[in-house]
Amino acid sequence: MAKVTLRDPQGWYYTAGALAYICVMYALGWWAIFQESIALNALGVMALAHSMIIASYLLHDCGHNAVFVNAAHNTKLGYFLNAIAGSNYGRYEDIRYKHMRHHVDNCDPVSFDYRTFLRSHPLLERIVFALEWAYIPAVEFMMHAMLILAPWIFPSKAAQKARVLRVVLVRGTLLLVVGILSLKALLLYALSQVVLLTVLRFMDCYQHNYEVVFNLDDKDAKFPYRGDAQFEQANTYTNLISHRWPILNALVLNFCYHNAHHEKPILGWHRLPALHREMGESPAQTLTFWDQCRCFHKHRLGRIYAEEYGNDEVQQSVQQGRAVGVNALSFLTAF
Repeated sequence: MAKVTLRDPQGWYYTAGALAYICVMYALGWWAIFQESIALNALGVMALAHSMIIASYLLHDCGHNAVFVNAAHNTKLGYFLNAIAGSNYGRYEDIRYKHMRHHVDNCDPVSFDYRTFLRSHPLLERIVFALEWAYIPAVEFMMHAMLILAPWIFPSKAAQKARVLRVVLVRGTLLLVVGILSLKALLLYALSQVVLLTVLRFMDCYQHNYEVVFNLDDKDAKFPYRGDAQFEQANTYTNLISHRWPILNALVLNFCYHNAHHEKPILGWHRLPALHREMGESPAQTLTFWDQCRCFHKHRLGRIYAEEYGNDEVQQSVQQGRAVGVNALSFLTAF
């Protein structure tokens, strides 16, 4: 058995702290949503949501083998984090493959074109538009539902049928028990999922100006490989939550230091702020939080059918409120 070795032994307490935070907040969140107090319920939703957010971004580090030296150890931790995030209907290995294609080929590869699907189902389309107007990330929920259906739709996922059925049985039974004990708790857990998916899609929305390609499921597909670090950095954007108080960026495990992450993908999350400073903050690649919020709100319906970022310069379009962005690019939905 390979020795468990951290990629960054000097930063072990950051990894330990993140894992402890995930476990404690996840447990406390579940406890709180079963309580009578509305205040505790609200705190429980946020605790659950944030534990899943941190789990998702630590899973992302595992995918880069940035937590442990040995890939197998990153994979084992990735399995656990994938379950906490509620996305383990899809395999960790598929999540990692999709994300590596994003880094290597400088594009956003997907398999399922939900836009064509929506256009052919008018009733579902109207429901999705109504929910998205109300800030419920219906597109993301649809993509997660497709994780369950994928083995019966995509030939490449057919071998996963038994695995998906096991996950559905286990998670479905647990959620059924929760619903029997407290319907309110079940609804509050669903609300925490809404918060999780909203945060993940917000962070993804304007971090790149890459082409979206629909050939992830095709093993013989030719990706639009750029092979150019300059192109990668020029089409990647740092979207910090706060420049003034950098500690707030840890709320998303520093995923917002995105140019630094693409400069050294194997670097652990706690090292990204230092690398960001070393690289020198490029105004052209830095987006402001409130401008993103304005665009995210203004274009929440237009973004449903947006298939590309377009040729517009992202920073300028975000500042002027014209940036639409693209949905359904989460690394958690690997198809």
